[in-house]
Amino acid sequence: MLRITLNSEPRSFPSPLLVSELLRTLGKDSRKLAVEVNRVVVPRAEQEKRTLADGDEVEIVTLVGGGQPPVDTPLAIGKFRFASRLFTGTGKYASNELMRQCLDASGCEVTTVAVRRERLIDKDGHSLLDSLDLTKLTILPNTAGCFSADDAIRHARLARELLTNLENPGAGWVKLECLADKRTLLPDPIDTLKATEVLVKEGFTVMVYTSDDPILAKRLKEAGAASVMPAGSPIGSGQGILNPNNIRICLEYLKENDPDYPVIVDAGVGTASDVSLAMELGCDGVLLNTAIASAQDPLRMAWAMRYATEAGRLAYLAGRIPKRLYANASSPTEGLIRPSS
Repeated sequence: MLRITLNSEPRSFPSPLLVSELLRTLGKDSRKLAVEVNRVVVPRAEQEKRTLADGDEVEIVTLVGGGQPPVDTPLAIGKFRFASRLFTGTGKYASNELMRQCLDASGCEVTTVAVRRERLIDKDGHSLLDSLDLTKLTILPNTAGCFSADDAIRHARLARELLTNLENPGAGWVKLECLADKRTLLPDPIDTLKATEVLVKEGFTVMVYTSDDPILAKRLKEAGAASVMPAGSPIGSGQGILNPNNIRICLEYLKENDPDYPVIVDAGVGTASDVSLAMELGCDGVLLNTAIASAQDPLRMAWAMRYATEAGRLAYLAGRIPKRLYANASSPTEGLIRPSS
């Protein structure tokens, strides 16, 4: 596995790899780009000969119009760094090909995969992993469907072994779910906390699904969770964020003296406005699955979720105007043409 820094972001690719092969893997037209390796320009005529080495720093640039969008910091979760703040799942799609298209349209760099016997191979003998580009995506193993700490811990260990064999960086972390019952799919707070403590001690980067209870959120962070992920509403319900005030309090508690601590809304998103609201509240990202996979047009919804994440984040960073009870004219009142008496 070849590990390089590509435009300031760590990336992994199969090795050996030529510069020209890197561009083809990324789907880029070499005629419209300039490439620099370790601060030395690689002319297009030499890209078919220049082999990349472990640790190389690669810059790929193109021409753009004047001006640029505001620069945001990467989303940091433990050792992981991501430009996209939208995490997506792999379940409920009509086909693996549709899933692949939607993941690409969403712009996500992380996708969740549940550890299941029946999810490994479908009825046609195809593996889900065959439809995921492991050179671009970091897999986030999910303990979905676990109803005890012991089951969740077991699933996390198996997932780490599987992803280690695939040399995917997702081997180092887990999306932890310990559910209380099958009807609500709400988390069991006791087992969730117990599993968090055990997995943290075993070296996992734990992203933990929880309710919007601010006290539990604080306890999970104290237990070592790298990210606390309060639910907007029950999993797959599409109800959006039912209690924005609780999310605000979670953010206040979790980010106190630690403003960069990542808080991600997980579950319940129904449409793009739900994602924008989560980001405008100050959440650092959104994790969703059903809202895209079960939409009438999943591909269009994937694009919508991508733009909503970016718009909500920009709006939060920009700072909204205060709400007022009465009007506040935006046009000046001086120099009005007065009506004749």
